[in-house]
Amino acid sequence: MTKGIQSLLFFLATIALVSTSCNKGGGSGGSGELSSATGREYGNQDLGGFDKLDYEGQVTGPNLVLIEGGTFSMGQTQQDVTYEWNNIPRRVTVSSFYMDETEVRNIDWKEYEFWTKNAYQSYPEIWKDLLPDTLVWREELSYNEPYIRTYYRHPSYDDYPVVGVTWEQTKDFCKWRSNMVNEMILIERGILNPNTGEQIDSEVFDTDAYLAGQYQGSVRKNLEDKATGGERPVRFEDGVMLPDYRLPTEAEWEYAALALQGNQPETGDENIMERRYYPWNGNTARYQKHNANQGNIQANFKKGRGDYMGMAGSLNDKASFPAPVRTFLPNDFGLYNMAGNVSEWTEDVYRPLTSSDLQDSQNHDLNPFRGNIYTETILDEEGRPVEKDSMGRIRTRIVEDDTLGVRDNYRNADVRNYRDGDNEEIVNYGYGEWSLINDESRVIKGGSWGDRLYWCMPGTRRFKDQTKADNKIGFRCAMIRMGSETGNDDTGGHQFKEKGPTVKRRYN
Repeated sequence: MTKGIQSLLFFLATIALVSTSCNKGGGSGGSGELSSATGREYGNQDLGGFDKLDYEGQVTGPNLVLIEGGTFSMGQTQQDVTYEWNNIPRRVTVSSFYMDETEVRNIDWKEYEFWTKNAYQSYPEIWKDLLPDTLVWREELSYNEPYIRTYYRHPSYDDYPVVGVTWEQTKDFCKWRSNMVNEMILIERGILNPNTGEQIDSEVFDTDAYLAGQYQGSVRKNLEDKATGGERPVRFEDGVMLPDYRLPTEAEWEYAALALQGNQPETGDENIMERRYYPWNGNTARYQKHNANQGNIQANFKKGRGDYMGMAGSLNDKASFPAPVRTFLPNDFGLYNMAGNVSEWTEDVYRPLTSSDLQDSQNHDLNPFRGNIYTETILDEEGRPVEKDSMGRIRTRIVEDDTLGVRDNYRNADVRNYRDGDNEEIVNYGYGEWSLINDESRVIKGGSWGDRLYWCMPGTRRFKDQTKADNKIGFRCAMIRMGSETGNDDTGGHQFKEKGPTVKRRYN
């Protein structure tokens, strides 16, 4: 045997020995994968126990659809017939995110009501405060009294969009939904026992309280702690729990409604072949191609004065008021009723000059949003979150203005201090004094069953006080997308569900 071959065999044997030693990790439970920064084995307790998670990516929450982000022209798409000039077109980019396939239904809100009433037994005012205002159906010169009793309560309307809820109420719903979904994830993974009946007042599951170590529920098991060899609760960085459900921003809502991916050529280039006025192609609400199962019209809106659904024997949208949430064809993102049916709350504070501010800035054309108010968790002297409150929630507070001023990127983000807000030291435009527009004015989008077709264009915008409700306003939830923008994990190894649950679509 030549000397060169002997050297090669010795080298290979040495590599095999080192590899075997690292993979076994001395019985320390290492993963076998080495850090490219330090050469240490991930998860090896003898080497510190730092572990790299075998993370497959963000799962799709209930009723959510992945909206692949991109650039688009946000703003007015046709003539500004109101002459308000409050939505000048400008090019922006929206990151990928998730959005509800449908509007939140009456049955969803009744589940929320049921759970809250049973959970907060010492605080009946919480349950009472979440009830929809059914009196929004009352009209002085219309016979809508039956809807006051039936629209929310009767099972005939379970799949209809909930209305009569304020912006503030929808925010509480989003928080409840986030907690319920995350708790269910922990139950399905065997970490928590189902104990909903035992969750009363301060013992109610809260995602933030759990992550802060303040929730002492019925724990079945914990995760293995590679650093200590013991056990530990789930942390957010484990990638087990989902981010919060929330309202979509105005930019997200408009981008999702237009669904311009359906107008791109199959070649995959970045050209938009046809600009959309509505969530469908064409400048009319009538189907360009239709059959007996589709009806004549693509959205639920008011066709003209006194015409809400057409004539008997020839109905167009077949709904004199809201229709079930999966009525009509979905848009190219798979979202239902992004035009008509009910207008929808968004996260943004309304200002007529928002579009001009975005157009003049080179820094706010990615995920534009107006309404930031930063909060922080209240910590004790040892730097730990203070004990949760009597309703099981972690205590937070708004970040003080002097703290914001330390960082340039925080300085003007709080809407209360932005240049067209109510801060007289900066500039006072009269908002909240002689104008109906103030810091509680929230953008609503999409048009409703009682609006003309003009308001069904995603680019149109109106506002409503966040403490007010209406029989023409509902909402849907959104969620950030973490990791890859396209629905695959960063290694390209895991494909996520791009659509919501399979359902039987109902056409007019």
